[in-house]
Amino acid sequence: MPQMKQPRQNQKTRRKRPRLPASARSKLKDELTELTRYRAAISEVLHVIAGSPHDLQPVLDTIVESARRLCQAESGSLRLHEQAGLRLVAVKGNLQWSPPELLEHSSYIGQFAASRSPVHVPDQAALELYRRGDPYLLTTVNVGGYRTALFVPMVKDEKVTGVLIVGRTRVEPFTDKQIELVTDFAAEAAIALEITRRERQYREVQIELAHANRVATMGQLTASIAHELKQPLSAVVTGGNASLRWLRRQPPEIEEAAQSVEQMVKNVKRAVELIDRIHGLVKKKEPQMERLDITDAIREVIGLTQSEIVKNGVTMRLELADNLPPLQGDRVQLQQVMLNLVVNAIQAMSDIGGGKRELHISSEVIEPQGVRIAVRDFGKGLSNESLQRLFQPFYTTKPNGMGMGLSICRSIIEAHGGRLWAIPCEPQGTLFQFTIPAT
Repeated sequence: MPQMKQPRQNQKTRRKRPRLPASARSKLKDELTELTRYRAAISEVLHVIAGSPHDLQPVLDTIVESARRLCQAESGSLRLHEQAGLRLVAVKGNLQWSPPELLEHSSYIGQFAASRSPVHVPDQAALELYRRGDPYLLTTVNVGGYRTALFVPMVKDEKVTGVLIVGRTRVEPFTDKQIELVTDFAAEAAIALEITRRERQYREVQIELAHANRVATMGQLTASIAHELKQPLSAVVTGGNASLRWLRRQPPEIEEAAQSVEQMVKNVKRAVELIDRIHGLVKKKEPQMERLDITDAIREVIGLTQSEIVKNGVTMRLELADNLPPLQGDRVQLQQVMLNLVVNAIQAMSDIGGGKRELHISSEVIEPQGVRIAVRDFGKGLSNESLQRLFQPFYTTKPNGMGMGLSICRSIIEAHGGRLWAIPCEPQGTLFQFTIPAT
C-alpha cells in the first residue's frame, strides 16, 4: 500500500514566534549586561579572598573598585564600623582632597549607615546640611566636586559593619537598577568581608598557639640548650687563657696566640648561631613563605636537641637524601614540626628500660615532585585508640601534656599543602611522616 504523504504546511499558516519590540529587547540586553557585571564583581571579590585569605586590604580595595564600576561612578570609598566611629579603610578614584580617617557615628554618613537602607542623594549641594555649612559635606562638594552620592550600609546578622559610598562629580542621579545592583553587591560583600575577618582571627589564634607550643617545647630543652652553650663559651675562656700565656712568653709566641684566637672566634660564632636559632624559634612573628633548604633546617633542629639525645642514651641515625628540591614554606614553622616530633620520639623512649633506643630521621623525594620526612622511634608504641585520636586538640598520652603539639603540627603541614600522619612499627615504636610539595 502506498504511503500517504503528510500535507505540507502552508507558509502563510505556519505560526510565527512573537517578536519582542525593540525597546523590550534593548531593556533585556541592558539587564543581562548589568547582571553579568554584577556576577563579575562578586567573582572578583571571591577571587581576591581566595588569593589572600588572611589579608583584608586587597579585599577592601576590590569591594570599593567593584562598586564604583557597577555604578559607573568616579569615586568610591568604604568605611568600617568601629566603636570610635566610621573608619576610612579604602578609597578608589581621583579624589581632590584627603577625607578624614574617622567620622563620628553622629555625622550625616553615620546616620545614613545607621538607617540600614541605601540613601541616594541626587545633589549633595541641595542638602540642608550643606546649606548649614557641615564641614565634611562642604569639602566633599566644594573641594572634591562630588555632587551625586549613594550611601549603602553593609549589614551582617542585623548589625551594621560599614558603609559603601560611591559618588559622581556631576549631578546625575543613579538609576534604580544601579542602586539595586550596588545594594545586592554590598550585602554579598559584607558576608565575604566577615568570612575574611574570621579567617584572619583564626589565623591569629593559630599563630599564638604555635608560638606558645614552641616556647613550651624549648622550655623542655633548657638544660640541653644550656649545655650546648656552655661548651663553646668554656672553650672561649680556655682559649683566652692560652692566648695570654703565649703572649706573655719572652719572646711572645704570636703564631700560637693567633691560632688560639682564631679558635676562640669559631667558638663564639658557634654560640651566636645557637642563640640565633633559639631566638628564631621563640620569637613570635607572622609566617613567611620562602624558598628553603629543608635539610639545613632539620640539621639545625638536631643541633638544638643533641644534648637531650645524648642525655637520654638515644642513638641517632640520619638518612637525609642529597639534592632534595627546594621547598616553599616558613622555616620556623617547619622546624617547629621537626622539634615536636624529635622531642616526642626522645620522650617515647625515655622509660623503656634496657630496650633499644634509636631515633631514625630520614628524607626522600616522592612523586609527584615533593619531599617526605620521617621520624621513627623505638618506644612502646601507641594503641589503636591513640593513633586515631593522636592529632585531635587536647588529646595527649603524656601525664603532663597539653595535647596541642601534634594538632598544631598537623595544621602547619596542611597549611603548607602537605600531610602529617603516624603508623605503628614492628616490633615496637611509631613512625611519623609528613610531606611537603616542592616549589
